[in-house]
Amino acid sequence: MTTKTGELFHFCVSSSAGPVRGSDADPIVTEIVRNSLNSIAAQIMRAFVRTAFTQVIYEMNDFAIALYDPQVRLLAQANSLPVFVGTLNFCVDAAVSAVGGPEALAPGDVVIYNMPYGTGSHAQDVAIVVPSFQGSQLVGYICSKAHWMDVGAKDPYCTDTTDVFQEGVVLPGIKLYSRGTLNADVFRIILANSRAPRACEGDLKAQVTSAQLGARQLARLMERYGSDTFRRAVERMFDHGEAQMRQFLEAIPDGRYVGTGRMDDNGLDNVPIAFEIDVEVRGSRVVIDFSRAPDAQLGPTNCPMPSTVSGSRVAITMLAASNVQPNEGHFRPIEVVTRPGSMFHPLPPQPCFLYGWPLMAAMEAINEAVSQAATGLAPAGGVADNVGLMVYGRGGDHDELWTGGSVMPVGYGAHLGGDGATLFVPALAFSTMVPMEIDETKSPLVYEAMEFVPDSCGAGRWRGGMGWRRQFRVVEDCQAISTIEGTKAPPCGQRGGLSGAPSRLIIVRPSGERRQSGKGTAIKLPKGTRVMIDAGGGGGYGKPLERDPVAVRRDMREGYITEEYARTHYPQAFVPRES
Repeated sequence: MTTKTGELFHFCVSSSAGPVRGSDADPIVTEIVRNSLNSIAAQIMRAFVRTAFTQVIYEMNDFAIALYDPQVRLLAQANSLPVFVGTLNFCVDAAVSAVGGPEALAPGDVVIYNMPYGTGSHAQDVAIVVPSFQGSQLVGYICSKAHWMDVGAKDPYCTDTTDVFQEGVVLPGIKLYSRGTLNADVFRIILANSRAPRACEGDLKAQVTSAQLGARQLARLMERYGSDTFRRAVERMFDHGEAQMRQFLEAIPDGRYVGTGRMDDNGLDNVPIAFEIDVEVRGSRVVIDFSRAPDAQLGPTNCPMPSTVSGSRVAITMLAASNVQPNEGHFRPIEVVTRPGSMFHPLPPQPCFLYGWPLMAAMEAINEAVSQAATGLAPAGGVADNVGLMVYGRGGDHDELWTGGSVMPVGYGAHLGGDGATLFVPALAFSTMVPMEIDETKSPLVYEAMEFVPDSCGAGRWRGGMGWRRQFRVVEDCQAISTIEGTKAPPCGQRGGLSGAPSRLIIVRPSGERRQSGKGTAIKLPKGTRVMIDAGGGGGYGKPLERDPVAVRRDMREGYITEEYARTHYPQAFVPRES
């Protein structure tokens, strides 16, 4: 439900189940239905991964898959990008509305949609919506959103766009298939607007086919249990998810807490960006308020409203740690407030190619705000970045665009009772790196190092997660696009813990010219250029002097920290033990 109050938008979902009460459902049947829905989502994911053409999908899992009921309420999701899943209800709503609403749909229809302000992403993240029918009755939707290699933006990946028209071809909700028949003209237009038409065709067909599989399976599940039993089980499932979230929120002291997000720049200038997010807990509800965010940036670091809502949902549900896949019920206690025309609610044609970077910074700010309510509720600061660098050129058997490189998981903040995770980005959980061997096979790169960065973890009673170094050499002339953030403001510690190390990118050309960089588009890399990327480390939790000396010595032995670092921050590890 979206409401407008003055110049602000409030987004929340209703708790009302209407005439159907979940409490009437059999708990055993409910659990079978819940797991069956999750199984369908997993089956769609497996089919997509096994048939996709590009490594960004079959290796990195840069996609999301979810099942919705006819009211566009989340039934289940696959283990892929969490922040994508949180946007898919907006994709379904916008795509279906664009073709005339649910009444305009028929069995065999497939709708394609990538309008950034409706998907929450840049145009490269393309959504496919397939309605599921049992006979003539609409019983739900399958939605898949996946990153395509290229959709005709000014560059294959952009850090310097100034409007949405530079960010790729826009598909505003079109029937790609109508009653099972392909719209060949739309299909040809899509491929004609890509530098990599063969890869896009393969990924599109894999995306459609896997979603159609899910639509059939959802109809089978509905047929197995009958409409009434299925609906009651779903309502009980939603009620349980809502109860889990409310129990977590009720344990947080009521109040208004403020977190600060930080970014290096907007892609066009070198001016740091800071913003504040208010988190207000009211009993068993929480309001995440972005209304004080800066106006929309001139560069592409603007996060469309659907991703702002999704990032808020993911941040809160991860803190709740319910250990189950979220459904619509988990989102009922969460309200998100945005200001249209701001960095977290851009309006057409404001650019948003780098939407994910303010989103990751916002999730860290939400954690910071919640941490003020009570000890142990949230971790210390993590690196709000995935340290992405993409190398690209043209060539190969089909003389198409090729890409190499990968996003890189980072060091996450420590928490009460444990060290921070390494190789983890909350917004991208379940995403993985492209293995070096595949990267070297698919692109002209030779890897020279993949290792921890010593001393990158923030010191504390519990240390932050480790940063990583990735170094490679290019063996052909090519170009690169860097989206690296967090080079100016390292992740903060909590409760006396120290900051982790910032990220950095160093490029050394054959001439010996050395360049340290942040964001950049179309960076020339002559043959023989070396690239070194250091992913930052997470912040520490608790005072370093309280860390167990045994843990300090273990970290030294494993190469996580140097002796000099240990002597500076953990002198207790060098006190002679009594005999």
